[in-house]
Formats: sequence, C-alpha cells, structure tokens
Amino acid sequence: MSSQRKSTRRFSPTGSSLSEAQVEATSRVLELLEGERASVSSVTEPERAWRAHVEDSLTGLEVEELSRASRIADIGSGAGFPGLVLAVALPGSQTDLIESVGRKCEFIERAIGAAGISNATVLNARSEEIATGERRESYDAVTARAVGRLSTLAELASPLLKENGILVAWKGKRDADEEQQLERAAEQLALQPEQILDVGDRAGSKHRHLHVLRKLGATPEGLPRRPGMAKKRPRG
Repeated sequence: MSSQRKSTRRFSPTGSSLSEAQVEATSRVLELLEGERASVSSVTEPERAWRAHVEDSLTGLEVEELSRASRIADIGSGAGFPGLVLAVALPGSQTDLIESVGRKCEFIERAIGAAGISNATVLNARSEEIATGERRESYDAVTARAVGRLSTLAELASPLLKENGILVAWKGKRDADEEQQLERAAEQLALQPEQILDVGDRAGSKHRHLHVLRKLGATPEGLPRRPGMAKKRPRG
C-alpha cells in the first residue's frame, strides 16, 4: 500500500458511520483528485482534502432528513462534493450530481468508476433544465455547497423537491443581509427556513454553517425561470 493511501486513511473521521470499505472508496476519490490536471478543485492534497471535502460533506448527515433520504440531488457538484461522499455514506440512496461544466462531470464520472460508487449518477446540465423534465419534484433532499446566495439556492431547489423535502445548503459565515433576503423570498418559493447548524468544529472550515429549508407545498408557477436568472436576479 502506498504512503499516499495511508496518509488519506488517517483522516477518516473518528466516530463516523463510514465503514472501512467506505473509507477506502472515498480515499480513491481523493487520490484521483490529487492527480487531476484539469481545474476541478483548489484543494487536492489528500490530507487537506479529507478535511476540506470529506469531513465537510459528512456534516450533512447531522440533518436527519438528509441521512434517510432516498433520492438526493446535489446542485453544482464541482469536483463531486458533497454528492460523492453522501452517496458512499448512504448506499441505500440514489444521488444525482448536477454539474454544468463538462470537465468537472468527466472527473466525477471517473471518480465514480474508480471508487465503485454504484448509486451516483452525473447529470451534465443546469439544474433549471433538470427541473423541467421527469425529475421535477422527485427528490427528498437537495444539497448545495458553495454554489450561490441562499435565495438563489432556494429557487433552484424548489422545483426539484417533493413536498416536505429539504434543501441543505453548505455556507460559510452567517450573513444577516443574505438571510433576510431569503426570508423575503421564501414564500414565493414554497420554502421555509427551518434550521441553521454550526458545524465548523467538524468541517473543513471553522465558519461552516448548514442552512436547512423545507418545501411546504407545490412548486409555484413560473419555476424554474430560465437558466441563470436565479443568480442574475435573485428573489427577495
């Protein structure tokens, strides 16, 4: 076994629910990330990546509804986090990783193959496009890490979520203006802010917060707007 693999293994979170096989699968993803030449993540060194990507992603399991979700959509997956880690940790779930950038999708596809993750699928598209097709209102949970403002994420998540489904958004420091904007937009999006978890001592960033929103009814008419509008002209 290489020293690189040993280094990655040391950063398996103490007391986590990951089995040895799950740690092995996740380690393969990080090893592939370290050798990736395309720009898919700014953190690629295995020891740092374990904390910045894996431990950070695993904090989402502290949200009970996410830990027992059958269908998860990960919006703006980037290099595959938190989606790949959640798929490994929740083998009974189906996780769709939605990413519009082709080179990132290619990396995620290779990571899925290298790690043998059978319950993860890559969708090379915008979330607005996915929400107009057969996957509309089909997910128990939507996740998003470092994708955009809360009101933007809420708008992207709403048409993907079933009624009573949840959005879990990985954010940094709390921002009063951003949270107030979300409060103003929430009713228009059929989403209600429900909980904010401070997980900084267990994540890759000391300022990490998880924002949990719940979908309260049917998707409002007019959602999704055309691709890019939720970011360009956020509600609230």
